[in-house]
Amino acid sequence: MKAIIKLVRRVPMVSSILFSMILGYGSVIMMVLLPEILSGTLTLTNLGLGLDTLLFGGFTLGAFIIYPLVLTTINLVLLFCRADLPELRKRAKGFEIITLILGVLYSALIQLLLEIHWTSDWQETLANRAVHAPIYTQAWPTVLTLALVGFAGYLILSFVKLEKLPPLVTVCAMAAMYLGTAEAVLFTIQFFSLEYLVLCLFPVNCVMIAAKTVRYKIVEWNRLSESQNKTWEDPLFNTINQKLKNAAYWPLAAFLLMWPLLGILIVVLVLFGQEPDAVIKAWTETSDWNLSLQTAPQNVYYDEHYLCTVAAGGHRKLVKPLRMGERHGHRVVVNRQLCIANAFEQLIEEHTPHFHRCVRHFYDTCGFPVARLIRSRYIADVIYLAMKPLEWVFLLMLYLCDVNPENRIAVQYLPERKEHIDRNEQQRYHRNI
Repeated sequence: MKAIIKLVRRVPMVSSILFSMILGYGSVIMMVLLPEILSGTLTLTNLGLGLDTLLFGGFTLGAFIIYPLVLTTINLVLLFCRADLPELRKRAKGFEIITLILGVLYSALIQLLLEIHWTSDWQETLANRAVHAPIYTQAWPTVLTLALVGFAGYLILSFVKLEKLPPLVTVCAMAAMYLGTAEAVLFTIQFFSLEYLVLCLFPVNCVMIAAKTVRYKIVEWNRLSESQNKTWEDPLFNTINQKLKNAAYWPLAAFLLMWPLLGILIVVLVLFGQEPDAVIKAWTETSDWNLSLQTAPQNVYYDEHYLCTVAAGGHRKLVKPLRMGERHGHRVVVNRQLCIANAFEQLIEEHTPHFHRCVRHFYDTCGFPVARLIRSRYIADVIYLAMKPLEWVFLLMLYLCDVNPENRIAVQYLPERKEHIDRNEQQRYHRNI
């Protein structure tokens, strides 16, 4: 035990990584192998499969889930630890750097698993479970500017020696960091929900890092204040500087200075085309989120039927959507290509059921992977054009084999009741003939 404590004190960052990986692998063992061992059903085959799961699952769980939680816990503990120990401050800075780097990286990676459309404002119609941008796209310059100003304040406070900074400059850096901290708080409030709780982890850590930085700097200044006799040539600045030599005033002074700094930034941003209230609109001019004040149109449903995906996702001038239809009880965008393909499928289902099952199996097998690749309008356009020759073949077969091909095409994806009535009418028409 003493050796472990000694190792943790000597290399705390490496120890935190090792602890996370051990916990990750241990958790996977408990979930995968232990039940089979206890039940006596563990075989060599199961052991081989279990080892594969252990290697991949343990690393994923330890690196991407447990380690962020460990870093958050460490930052929280360091926030309340003694701030007068230089060695502790040095180690805290190392954890801050790794938190910021991994926070940005992991937040970007997690977007691959979420259906957040960061470039789609609330006015746009999305599909399925997709949600609109949590930040108003027109206000991104304002949001990024405030974030960069806050980060610049953090860099000044963390990496410039305090004895080289006059108190007024230090307070200005704190005020800048306050702006970034306020943005992190708004980001957390905007995302705070069970589904997106993981996205709140990074901004929460940013708030703790900012609070810790202010606390450490105040303690550090109190130790250096006796030897600090810097003066300014301007009498006003010199008076302010002398007042701010008492570090206890710094948090309040930085809070008061934050507002004129924010005003200056807004004026500069207005000159570059931003709206004066972009700081507020960034969060309220949205839909689907906690601070949203707008109501977005209802999402359109399209499933793994990749022609449905094309009809909903392609450029309107090319794919030419006709109307809204219904598929499996969900609303879908319908274009002529989709109606022709479905009408042809209905035709072969009526006349050659066995052949239809083979075609349906092939289409389901190929259609699902293709649908997962259609994530942009341009890919949808390419699929639409590639399907054009088949569309013409389907249309030709409909005109050769159906008495009223256009009627059959027109009733595709209509609500079930109406479609049922139209089909009955069509069957009566065929019997009369």
